[in-house]
Amino acid sequence: MTEKMNYTMKFNLDKEKEKKANDIITSVYKALEEKGYNPINQFIGYILSGDPTYITNHNEARSNIRKIERDELLEELLRSYLKK
Repeated sequence: MTEKMNYTMKFNLDKEKEKKANDIITSVYKALEEKGYNPINQFIGYILSGDPTYITNHNEARSNIRKIERDELLEELLRSYLKK
C-alpha cells in the first residue's frame, strides 16, 4: 500500500467525452440562466452534493447533466478555466 502512495495516478478523458461534457455544460448553463438561477452556484451545489435537484428540469437540463459523471464535469470545467 505504501508503495502505491509514491506514484501519481493518471486520469484520461477521451476527446469525444470531452466534447459531450462541454456541450452538456453549455446547455445546462443556458437552461439555468433562462430560469433565473445563478448557474455557478447551482453547478457548485450539484458537484459537491451529487444532488441533481440543484439543476433545473427546464430543457431537460437535469436529465442531461446526469449523462456525465461529476468527475468528468469537474475535469471539463477545470480544463476550460486553465485554457483561458
